[in-house]
Formats: sequence, C-alpha cells, structure tokens
Amino acid sequence: EVQLVESGGGLVQAGGSLRLSCAASGFAFDDYAVGWFRQAPGKEREGVSCITSYDTSTYYVDSVKGRFTISSDNAKNTVYLQMNTLKTEDTALYYCAAALGHLPCAVLVGGGYDYRGQGTQVTVSS
Repeated sequence: EVQLVESGGGLVQAGGSLRLSCAASGFAFDDYAVGWFRQAPGKEREGVSCITSYDTSTYYVDSVKGRFTISSDNAKNTVYLQMNTLKTEDTALYYCAAALGHLPCAVLVGGGYDYRGQGTQVTVSS
C-alpha cells in the first residue's frame, strides 16, 4: 500500500522558514515523480514544486523560485520542501503527491499523480 505522510507545517512569521517532509512508503523510490501542491481557502490548487527520477530535474512555480528548495533522500524515502523567506500569501494546506514511474514534472504538476497525502497546514503571519 502506497502511503505519503507529510509533516513540518506550522505557524511562522513572515520572513521565517519551515521545512516540510513527505515520507513515502509502498513504492520504489528510485522510480517516481514527487511534488508539493498547496491549496488556500477559496483558491484553486497550485503545483508548487516537483522532483522526478525521469531526468533528475526539479520544478518550481514562479512565485516560490529562489525561496523554496525541493530535495529527496532516497535512503529515507523522503522528499523535503525547504521554504525560506515565507510570505503571508504562502499560507495554505500543503500536500505531497506521487506519480509512479519515470515521468516528467509537467505531468505531476498538471494533476497527473497517483497518490497524495493528507496535507500539513502552513500559516504565515504578518
């Protein structure tokens, strides 16, 4: 059974940092695309970042480039999202999602994932 469990969310002041973790189990962690989405109340889901074994590339939505960094630890089957210089507009429920197999990030970010976690809340105060 594939499981994705997020952690690391919380309340932080603007300008602060958080590191989200997505612990995965049930699939080969060397054959995947894993990404982070966020959804704020009243707003549409947004693909924030992705990392893929397809070509070892990463993806970031423009609004987080230079502030967020995605990485993976294959030994721990965990993907991280380091979020720096947080802004109030980053406030949202963040969840990770996985697309199994060698797929480009464009597929996952476009909603083509097989599994997702429950999410972790990130709240940035001014």
